[in-house]
Amino acid sequence: MKRLNIATDFFNKAYKLHSEGKLLEAINYYKMSIDFCPTAEAHTYLGWAYSMQGNFNDAIKECEIAIDLDQEYGNPYNDIGNYLVNLGKYEEARIWFEKAIKAPKYQLRHLPFFNLGKICEKKGEWFLALDYYKKALKLNPLFLPAQQAFITITTMMN
Repeated sequence: MKRLNIATDFFNKAYKLHSEGKLLEAINYYKMSIDFCPTAEAHTYLGWAYSMQGNFNDAIKECEIAIDLDQEYGNPYNDIGNYLVNLGKYEEARIWFEKAIKAPKYQLRHLPFFNLGKICEKKGEWFLALDYYKKALKLNPLFLPAQQAFITITTMMN
C-alpha cells in the first residue's frame, strides 16, 4: 500500500506540472510514479505528455502499456486514436475510437464519437459525421465542439 501511496503522490505532482506546461518535469514524475506502481492512468498520462511534445510513437507505446494493464480503461483507446489522426492514419484511428466507445470504464464517451465525426468530415462523409456528432451531443449536450461541428455541417448542407 505504501508503494501505491508514493506512486499516487508522484502522479499528482506530475499532473500538476503537466497542467502548468512543464512537460519534461511532468514526464519525470510520471515515470517515477510508474516505477513505484505502474497504472494504466500513469502510462496514459505519460503518453499524453509525450504527445504534447509531438512524440506520437512513444505516446502510442505508453497507451498500449496502459491497455495491457487495464483493458477496460477507455482513455488510452481514444488517445491512440488521436495520436494516429495526428500521424494521418485515419482508418487506423477509427478502430481505436470504436474501442474507446466500448470500454466499460470511460466517463468521456462523447469524445470518441466526436473524433469519429471529425474523421468522417475529413473524408466528406457528411451524414455519418452528423450521426457521430448527434451521438456525442446525446452523451454531452454541452460539448461545444460537437455543437459547432453539427451546426457547420447542417448549414453547409442546406
